[in-house]
Amino acid sequence: MTLTPPTTQSTQSTQTPPALPLQVDIVSDVVCPWCIIGYKQLMKALAALPGQFDVTLRWHPFELNPGMPMAGQDLREHLAQKYGTTPEQSQGARARLSALGESLGFTFDYFDGMRMVNTFRAHQLLHWAAGMGRQTALKLALFEAFFSRREDVNDAGILADAAARAGLDAVEASAVLADARYAQVVREEQQYWLEHEVHAVPTFYFQQQYMVPGAQEADAFVRLLQKIRARASV
Repeated sequence: MTLTPPTTQSTQSTQTPPALPLQVDIVSDVVCPWCIIGYKQLMKALAALPGQFDVTLRWHPFELNPGMPMAGQDLREHLAQKYGTTPEQSQGARARLSALGESLGFTFDYFDGMRMVNTFRAHQLLHWAAGMGRQTALKLALFEAFFSRREDVNDAGILADAAARAGLDAVEASAVLADARYAQVVREEQQYWLEHEVHAVPTFYFQQQYMVPGAQEADAFVRLLQKIRARASV
Protein backbone atom coordinates (compact mmCIF):
# COMPACT_ATOMS: atom_id res chain seq x y z
CA MET A 1 0.00 0.00 0.00
CA THR A 2 1.33 3.42 -0.96
CA LEU A 3 0.98 6.10 1.68
CA THR A 4 0.20 9.66 0.63
CA PRO A 5 2.36 12.13 2.55
CA PRO A 6 0.49 14.76 4.57
CA THR A 7 -0.10 18.06 2.76
CA THR A 8 -0.67 20.29 5.79
CA GLN A 9 2.71 21.98 5.62
CA SER A 10 2.40 22.69 1.89
CA THR A 11 -1.10 24.13 2.32
CA GLN A 12 -0.01 26.42 5.13
CA SER A 13 2.93 27.75 3.17
CA THR A 14 0.67 28.98 0.39
CA GLN A 15 -1.92 30.63 2.61
CA THR A 16 -2.25 34.39 2.39
CA PRO A 17 -1.14 36.12 5.61
CA PRO A 18 -4.05 37.59 7.58
CA ALA A 19 -4.95 41.23 7.07
CA LEU A 20 -3.11 43.57 9.42
CA PRO A 21 -5.36 45.84 11.52
CA LEU A 22 -4.60 49.40 10.38
CA GLN A 23 -5.82 52.52 12.12
CA VAL A 24 -5.77 55.66 9.99
CA ASP A 25 -6.61 59.03 11.52
CA ILE A 26 -7.14 61.93 9.11
CA VAL A 27 -7.25 65.53 10.30
CA SER A 28 -9.12 67.50 7.66
CA ASP A 29 -11.75 70.05 6.67
CA VAL A 30 -14.69 69.43 4.34
CA VAL A 31 -13.86 72.50 2.21
CA CYS A 32 -10.24 71.43 1.69
CA PRO A 33 -9.77 70.10 -1.86
CA TRP A 34 -6.49 68.40 -0.97
CA CYS A 35 -8.24 66.45 1.78
CA ILE A 36 -10.47 64.57 -0.65
CA ILE A 37 -7.51 64.19 -3.04
CA GLY A 38 -5.42 62.71 -0.22
CA TYR A 39 -8.20 60.33 0.75
CA LYS A 40 -8.59 59.15 -2.84
CA GLN A 41 -4.83 58.60 -3.13
CA LEU A 42 -4.89 56.55 0.08
CA MET A 43 -7.76 54.43 -1.24
CA LYS A 44 -5.79 53.90 -4.46
CA ALA A 45 -2.80 52.74 -2.43
CA LEU A 46 -4.89 50.31 -0.38
CA ALA A 47 -6.44 48.92 -3.56
CA ALA A 48 -2.92 48.17 -4.79
CA LEU A 49 -2.39 46.01 -1.67
CA PRO A 50 -5.58 43.92 -1.65
CA GLY A 51 -6.34 41.93 1.46
CA GLN A 52 -3.29 43.15 3.34
CA PHE A 53 -5.01 45.54 5.75
CA ASP A 54 -8.16 45.67 7.86
CA VAL A 55 -8.65 49.45 7.93
CA THR A 56 -10.30 51.53 10.62
CA LEU A 57 -10.64 55.11 9.39
CA ARG A 58 -11.33 58.06 11.67
CA TRP A 59 -11.76 61.71 10.67
CA HIS A 60 -10.83 64.59 12.96
CA PRO A 61 -11.90 68.24 12.82
CA PHE A 62 -9.83 71.10 11.48
CA GLU A 63 -11.18 74.46 10.30
CA LEU A 64 -9.18 76.10 7.55
CA ASN A 65 -10.96 79.33 8.39
CA PRO A 66 -12.18 79.25 12.01
CA GLY A 67 -13.07 82.93 11.86
CA MET A 68 -15.18 82.58 8.72
CA PRO A 69 -18.49 84.46 9.16
CA MET A 70 -21.67 82.42 8.95
CA ALA A 71 -22.52 84.09 5.64
CA GLY A 72 -19.24 82.90 4.13
CA GLN A 73 -17.01 84.77 1.68
CA ASP A 74 -16.49 84.78 -2.06
CA LEU A 75 -13.86 82.12 -2.74
CA ARG A 76 -11.68 84.22 -5.04
CA GLU A 77 -11.82 87.12 -2.61
CA HIS A 78 -10.94 84.79 0.24
CA LEU A 79 -7.94 83.26 -1.57
CA ALA A 80 -6.65 86.67 -2.55
CA GLN A 81 -7.02 87.96 0.99
CA LYS A 82 -5.53 84.94 2.74
CA TYR A 83 -2.85 83.78 0.29
CA GLY A 84 -2.39 86.70 -2.11
CA THR A 85 -3.63 84.53 -4.97
CA THR A 86 -4.29 86.36 -8.24
CA PRO A 87 -7.36 85.52 -10.37
CA GLU A 88 -5.07 83.86 -12.92
CA GLN A 89 -3.39 81.74 -10.27
CA SER A 90 -6.77 80.79 -8.83
CA GLN A 91 -8.06 79.73 -12.23
CA GLY A 92 -4.96 77.65 -12.90
CA ALA A 93 -5.17 75.94 -9.52
CA ARG A 94 -8.83 75.08 -10.11
CA ALA A 95 -8.01 73.56 -13.48
CA ARG A 96 -5.23 71.42 -12.01
CA LEU A 97 -7.40 70.26 -9.13
CA SER A 98 -10.28 69.44 -11.48
CA ALA A 99 -8.01 67.33 -13.69
CA LEU A 100 -6.48 65.53 -10.71
CA GLY A 101 -9.89 64.92 -9.18
CA GLU A 102 -11.19 63.47 -12.44
CA SER A 103 -8.24 61.07 -12.60
CA LEU A 104 -9.17 59.83 -9.12
CA GLY A 105 -12.92 59.63 -9.71
CA PHE A 106 -13.98 62.85 -7.98
CA THR A 107 -15.67 65.88 -9.56
CA PHE A 108 -14.61 69.41 -8.68
CA ASP A 109 -17.28 71.75 -10.06
CA TYR A 110 -15.75 75.16 -9.45
CA PHE A 111 -17.89 78.08 -10.56
CA ASP A 112 -17.97 81.87 -10.54
CA GLY A 113 -19.48 83.10 -7.32
CA MET A 114 -18.44 80.04 -5.32
CA ARG A 115 -18.17 80.86 -1.62
CA MET A 116 -15.93 79.63 1.17
CA VAL A 117 -18.14 78.76 4.14
CA ASN A 118 -17.97 78.16 7.87
CA THR A 119 -17.57 74.42 8.62
CA PHE A 120 -18.02 74.19 12.38
CA ARG A 121 -21.54 72.75 12.05
CA ALA A 122 -20.29 70.14 9.59
CA HIS A 123 -17.66 68.98 12.07
CA GLN A 124 -20.26 68.63 14.80
CA LEU A 125 -22.32 66.41 12.53
CA LEU A 126 -19.26 64.34 11.65
CA HIS A 127 -18.56 63.76 15.33
CA TRP A 128 -22.11 62.46 15.75
CA ALA A 129 -21.81 60.28 12.62
CA ALA A 130 -18.73 58.57 14.06
CA GLY A 131 -20.89 57.14 16.84
CA MET A 132 -23.33 55.88 14.23
CA GLY A 133 -20.60 54.11 12.25
CA ARG A 134 -21.23 56.37 9.23
CA GLN A 135 -18.52 59.00 9.58
CA THR A 136 -16.64 58.26 6.35
CA ALA A 137 -19.90 58.06 4.42
CA LEU A 138 -20.91 61.49 5.73
CA LYS A 139 -17.46 62.97 5.11
CA LEU A 140 -17.60 61.89 1.48
CA ALA A 141 -21.16 63.21 1.16
CA LEU A 142 -19.99 66.58 2.48
CA PHE A 143 -17.03 66.73 0.10
CA GLU A 144 -19.43 66.00 -2.73
CA ALA A 145 -21.96 68.57 -1.49
CA PHE A 146 -19.42 71.38 -1.42
CA PHE A 147 -17.24 70.59 -4.42
CA SER A 148 -19.59 68.73 -6.77
CA ARG A 149 -23.14 69.82 -5.91
CA ARG A 150 -22.51 73.55 -5.33
CA GLU A 151 -24.06 73.38 -1.87
CA ASP A 152 -23.47 75.42 1.29
CA VAL A 153 -22.20 72.94 3.89
CA ASN A 154 -22.94 75.44 6.65
CA ASP A 155 -26.67 75.31 5.92
CA ALA A 156 -28.55 73.08 8.37
CA GLY A 157 -30.91 71.76 5.71
CA ILE A 158 -28.06 70.90 3.34
CA LEU A 159 -26.23 69.14 6.17
CA ALA A 160 -29.30 67.10 7.08
CA ASP A 161 -29.73 66.10 3.43
CA ALA A 162 -26.07 65.02 3.27
CA ALA A 163 -26.60 62.97 6.42
CA ALA A 164 -29.55 61.23 4.77
CA ARG A 165 -27.46 60.41 1.70
CA ALA A 166 -24.88 58.93 4.06
CA GLY A 167 -27.44 56.57 5.55
CA LEU A 168 -28.17 58.63 8.68
CA ASP A 169 -31.45 59.94 10.06
CA ALA A 170 -32.03 63.47 8.74
CA VAL A 171 -34.37 64.43 11.60
CA GLU A 172 -31.82 63.40 14.21
CA ALA A 173 -29.10 65.21 12.26
CA SER A 174 -31.17 68.40 12.40
CA ALA A 175 -31.61 67.96 16.14
CA VAL A 176 -27.85 67.52 16.61
CA LEU A 177 -27.27 70.80 14.81
CA ALA A 178 -30.10 72.63 16.54
CA ASP A 179 -28.90 72.02 20.08
CA ALA A 180 -25.15 72.02 19.24
CA ARG A 181 -24.65 69.12 21.63
CA TYR A 182 -21.21 68.32 20.25
CA ALA A 183 -19.92 71.87 19.87
CA GLN A 184 -17.70 71.79 22.95
CA VAL A 185 -16.16 68.39 22.28
CA VAL A 186 -15.36 69.43 18.69
CA ARG A 187 -13.68 72.62 19.92
CA GLU A 188 -11.61 70.55 22.34
CA GLU A 189 -10.58 68.11 19.64
CA GLN A 190 -9.60 70.93 17.31
CA GLN A 191 -7.43 72.38 20.06
CA TYR A 192 -5.85 68.97 20.67
CA TRP A 193 -4.61 68.76 17.08
CA LEU A 194 -3.35 72.33 17.12
CA GLU A 195 -1.37 71.55 20.28
CA HIS A 196 0.10 68.56 18.43
CA GLU A 197 1.42 70.88 15.70
CA VAL A 198 -1.20 70.11 13.05
CA HIS A 199 -1.52 73.45 11.29
CA ALA A 200 -2.31 72.29 7.75
CA VAL A 201 -4.48 69.59 6.27
CA PRO A 202 -4.78 66.86 5.37
CA THR A 203 -2.58 65.25 7.98
CA PHE A 204 -2.62 61.46 8.21
CA TYR A 205 -1.63 59.32 11.17
CA PHE A 206 -1.07 55.58 10.67
CA GLN A 207 -1.14 53.28 13.70
CA GLN A 208 -0.97 56.43 15.87
CA GLN A 209 2.75 56.74 15.16
CA TYR A 210 3.46 57.45 11.50
CA MET A 211 2.52 60.99 10.52
CA VAL A 212 2.11 61.89 6.85
CA PRO A 213 1.44 65.55 6.01
CA GLY A 214 -0.37 66.54 2.84
CA ALA A 215 -2.04 64.76 -0.05
CA GLN A 216 0.72 62.33 -1.03
CA GLU A 217 0.80 60.35 -4.25
CA ALA A 218 -0.59 56.82 -3.99
CA ASP A 219 2.91 55.36 -4.46
CA ALA A 220 4.12 57.19 -1.34
CA PHE A 221 1.27 55.71 0.67
CA VAL A 222 2.05 52.24 -0.74
CA ARG A 223 5.67 52.50 0.42
CA LEU A 224 4.60 53.50 3.92
CA LEU A 225 1.97 50.75 4.12
CA GLN A 226 4.51 48.15 3.04
CA LYS A 227 6.91 49.38 5.73
CA ILE A 228 4.16 49.20 8.37
CA ARG A 229 3.31 45.63 7.38
CA ALA A 230 6.95 44.57 7.29
CA ARG A 231 7.63 45.96 10.74
CA ALA A 232 4.51 44.30 12.13
CA SER A 233 5.77 40.88 10.98
CA VAL A 234 9.16 41.18 12.69
